[in-house]
Amino acid sequence: MLVLHGFGKWQKSSELAGTFPDPFGAGSATSLYLAIFAEVVCSVLIVVGAATRLALVPLVITMAVAFFAVHGGALSGEHSGELAFIYMGGYLALLLCGPGRYSVDHLIQRRCCGGE
Repeated sequence: MLVLHGFGKWQKSSELAGTFPDPFGAGSATSLYLAIFAEVVCSVLIVVGAATRLALVPLVITMAVAFFAVHGGALSGEHSGELAFIYMGGYLALLLCGPGRYSVDHLIQRRCCGGE
């Protein structure tokens, strides 16, 4: 998400600000910057394993909006939301399962709570 989607939106944000999909009427620029936040900042947090579950919430929401509102829930066809659906499923799985043993979240939990 970070490399293939987030960085591209970030680099072209001035060009995309007026034409980015705005499914809820918040404005194209606002929708774009919310997507950039999720795809860049939240993706970095997940890679590091810091505040993982909290960082997953904006990504799940972004992918749900992309799939249901922008692509109309279509899994096939010309404007398919298949990739957004796959990302959303992966993010939901991570949200339910947690960050895992090799994350900053796990290290903090071990140090603070002494738990495994």
